[in-house]
Amino acid sequence: MPLEAVSLREPRVEAPAALASVLGADRHDRVAHALGKAYRDVVRGFRGEFENPPDLVARPADEAELEAVLGWCADEGLAAIPYGGGTSVVGGVEPRVDGGYAGAVTIDLGRLDRVLEVDEVSGAARIQAGMLGPALEEDLRGRGLTLRHFPQSFEYSTLGGWVATRAGGHFATLHTHIDDLVESVRAITPSGEWESRRLPGSGAGPSPDRMLIGSEGTLGVITEAWVRVRPRPTAKLSSGVRFDSFERGAEAVRELAQSGLNPTNCRLLDPLEADTSGAGDGSAAVLVLGFESAHVAVGTAMEAGLEIARAHGGKPGETKGQPDPRTGSDPATASQGDAVSSWRHAFLAAPYLRDTLVACGVISDTFETAITWERFPEFHAAVSAAVRGAVAEVTGAPAEGPGAARVSCRFTHVYPDGPAPYYTILAPGRRGSEVAQWDEIKAAASDAVIAAGGTITHHHAVGRDHRPWYDRQRPDRFADALRGAKAAVDPAGVLNPGVLLDP
Repeated sequence: MPLEAVSLREPRVEAPAALASVLGADRHDRVAHALGKAYRDVVRGFRGEFENPPDLVARPADEAELEAVLGWCADEGLAAIPYGGGTSVVGGVEPRVDGGYAGAVTIDLGRLDRVLEVDEVSGAARIQAGMLGPALEEDLRGRGLTLRHFPQSFEYSTLGGWVATRAGGHFATLHTHIDDLVESVRAITPSGEWESRRLPGSGAGPSPDRMLIGSEGTLGVITEAWVRVRPRPTAKLSSGVRFDSFERGAEAVRELAQSGLNPTNCRLLDPLEADTSGAGDGSAAVLVLGFESAHVAVGTAMEAGLEIARAHGGKPGETKGQPDPRTGSDPATASQGDAVSSWRHAFLAAPYLRDTLVACGVISDTFETAITWERFPEFHAAVSAAVRGAVAEVTGAPAEGPGAARVSCRFTHVYPDGPAPYYTILAPGRRGSEVAQWDEIKAAASDAVIAAGGTITHHHAVGRDHRPWYDRQRPDRFADALRGAKAAVDPAGVLNPGVLLDP
């Protein structure tokens, strides 16, 4: 739909003269900041439905301008919505606030987009929150370094967004979340600044960083962080391993996760997921196994990992990768359309393909969670059955056989005590009712996850969409403590209301 045809609510507030250079009400800017990238957001965007646009968009160039915007929002009773790359899939950036606010201001951190300092001795970098993933990596590449945090939204998401949402990244084991890469965080709140000391570790009470990591913009606007960086890997090996069943693959992955080998990539695809991604033909589950290092050869680790897979019935394909310049060994070439390459291509293309499927009227979305190993078989069976049943009831598609919806699963990250299952749904939608249909399916999936003991989200954050289930998951006394912390830094309750906490 062309922009001029979009029906958009007029701004309810005007920017004060002192902030006219920071705040704007450009029509395109307001539409661009009205939604995230969840399935329901994409559908509404295609239809030109922008029910909750921000009244104004702020683009502060420094912390002083940010402080001024937050102060004005608090004085005027305006909701302040922090915004990084806008890739939230849980309603985290949509200004969906109640009538208790005079309006809503989206605060876009895009002008805070630089690497400010690099400490090569300690292996850390101070980076502004609005820096996009590709620009961040390109800057570090020139220094021979990398953060090596690649969420699926990497191209369009920011460091601040990763920290605020506890984003999951490149590593399937060990350093799975941005938490593991953060050294310290700085944020601006309506009550003042908040910055922790740079330390490799500390036992001095609850961590200030951990309060901000995952706070989703409710406890402050993150402006910069010191993050741990590393030399770029020079040795990489990968292999696709086929298993007769997802269950046997899961047993192999459990042993791998508990082995201490810490593979960089350890993603298990069920047969349907393998078929959908092109990593397999649907007759077998596929494990994408990879190791990398900037310091040592990884051939021994790969062989140990493959031996574990073989012990569980795995059938490895050819090992491929880059040669280790320190040893001169060249275990394989990097170019071939194998399972690993197919999976990688599908992983990167998935968000773009989803938008195409939405335009074709297909319900296409995902949900993810985590559960301990001993509960996984029962958990997986219960959640899969609940989702298939909900999809069949909501869409009218058969639960099994020709025309049935596709409900597949893969492990995105694995730990010694459990996996992070990631479910994908493909089902026929009913034109004009896709959002309502997805809401029903999403509720059924979320109910099943919580009832079976999983977490409502492993790495997609809570936002507004997961709030009902997050409220059921968290301890009541912790919720009280979180409210107390918010009251201390945001007494007017303007920071991202409705996310994590009610206003």
